[in-house]
Amino acid sequence: MGAYQAVEALGDPTRRLIFERLVAGPLAVGELAAGLPVSRPAVSQHLKVLKQARLVRDEAVGTRRVYRVDPAGVRELRDYFDDLWGRALDAFARAVEEER
Repeated sequence: MGAYQAVEALGDPTRRLIFERLVAGPLAVGELAAGLPVSRPAVSQHLKVLKQARLVRDEAVGTRRVYRVDPAGVRELRDYFDDLWGRALDAFARAVEEER
């Protein structure tokens, strides 16, 4: 179920952008909000969804919360897509064979 929640979380363009920025390295909410077309509280709400989907995690660094990509959640998402891709390729191969 976790991979489905991650896919759903990344379905929102703003969350996808936030996630992509975190792929480049850890950032605090204020740093993430800079340059985004949404408010800092909105970024926090998007981070909450990404955290629930296990795509990001956070830690306290002084008075700030720093967010980073959660490798375990990303691994689960990748496993899901690898499996999906494998099944799609198998179905394609069967369809080709049936046409012969």
